[in-house]
Amino acid sequence: MRVVIVTESFPPDVNGVAHCALQTARHLVDRGHLPLVVAPAQAPGSAPDANAPCPVVRVPSLPLPGYPQVRVALPSRRLAAALTEHRADVVHLASPFVLGVRGMAAAARLGIPAVAVYQTDLAGYARTYMGAGDAAAWRRIRSVHAAADRTLAPSSAALNDLEAHGVPRVRLWPRGVDTVRFRPDHRDEALRRELAPNGELIVGYVGRLAPEKHVQLLAGVCGLAGVRVVVVGDGPSRPHLTEALPGAVFLGRRTGDDLARIFASFDVFAHTGPFETFCQTVQEAMASGVPVVAPAAGGPLDLVAHGRTGLLVPPRDAVAVQEAVRALAADPGCRAAYGAAARATVEGRTWAAVGDLLIAHYDDVLAARRTAVAA
Repeated sequence: MRVVIVTESFPPDVNGVAHCALQTARHLVDRGHLPLVVAPAQAPGSAPDANAPCPVVRVPSLPLPGYPQVRVALPSRRLAAALTEHRADVVHLASPFVLGVRGMAAAARLGIPAVAVYQTDLAGYARTYMGAGDAAAWRRIRSVHAAADRTLAPSSAALNDLEAHGVPRVRLWPRGVDTVRFRPDHRDEALRRELAPNGELIVGYVGRLAPEKHVQLLAGVCGLAGVRVVVVGDGPSRPHLTEALPGAVFLGRRTGDDLARIFASFDVFAHTGPFETFCQTVQEAMASGVPVVAPAAGGPLDLVAHGRTGLLVPPRDAVAVQEAVRALAADPGCRAAYGAAARATVEGRTWAAVGDLLIAHYDDVLAARRTAVAA
């Protein structure tokens, strides 16, 4: 099968969309398929695509005003040319917003089936960055995804939101986790002594430091006796957060085995963002054997079993986050039991398993197109 993955972001970017697109390309190659990635060009001086699992076509882009880490694709003939030259059987649209919308239009013109992966809560972002209501964002989401042969939602909450707002042909497709890289035996006592020299309980956050993540909700956790907050990631909110989270350790952006070692060295993982359609970092923490505190909204509702693998708290409730961490800090046996259950829960959620589910979705869409043509 020849697949063109049109993605708004791709490594060396570090975010959920980029990571999922990379894992999808890897799995397709592993299964003998022929993927091609189309993504926005990186900033000058960025790392090349030499380590990508398949060819990558970069289209011209500009940094998003106020958030230069995000690149927005400019109109370009390279996209349609890539679909034609690759002789695509199916187009995979990863979190379509700008480049993905053009990919959808090009696929329609060329008569190529399109599968759109819903991954970003645009309505939540609109509220956070523009103070806008949901209506305009959902109109755009609906118009984009209604043109796809199938939309794939990463969680039950996301699927319900899409269907409630009139998006047709929605199916569930979760995300995988690298259970070999992220595992409990990467716990590093030397690193723990470095981060918490007085033996404090380590509460970690991993993710972008941006307004929609609400990382400032960890301020109360910073005030707990015997607790050290460790923040991994970067973004426009970092200067504010270094003041808002007194005593927290900021490690910046980390990846690969280094990140896995940090995850496994946490005692508790705390996620604060209320707009997650999935939340990959929660799953990576669980694979690392770490109990999770997360908002009872969006993707974490599927991932965290309250009272078994972690604790779900009301979204945007700093006191609830603090009290959940306090309860876990006081009960080492509960932390150990939650961590073990978390690891057991995700052991079957490999990228290979969910990648095969994705290929099945492609096959369904292609079969439906063939049936429609024959009719």
